Amino acid sequence: MTEPTNLVTRTPTGDIINVYLTPEMEKNLDARLARIEGHVRSVRRMLAEHQDCDSLLIQMAAVKAAMNQVIIKLLEGHIDTCVTECVADETGADTLAKLKKAMAIVLKST
Repeated sequence: MTEPTNLVTRTPTGDIINVYLTPEMEKNLDARLARIEGHVRSVRRMLAEHQDCDSLLIQMAAVKAAMNQVIIKLLEGHIDTCVTECVADETGADTLAKLKKAMAIVLKST
């Protein structure tokens, strides 16, 4: 597990917030989402250019697969920080229940 977890930081406006993912994980997720954003823009351009449905479906499947990878990485980060810490503190029952609920939502929508 990467330490420290559940960091406290300040927003640009000075508000104090809890940070649950490591800076490395946030950077990784942001980079992945930026690539997906660019890919979606390309798909929209393809649609505007009236490209064939097969090409559009292939590109949309690639976007979906990339988004699934972001979800997996986020779940891994959540387990490595929040869930692991709560289980170690013996306050994990509620956290595990929330994780199960989140995973059910994610798996239902795939």
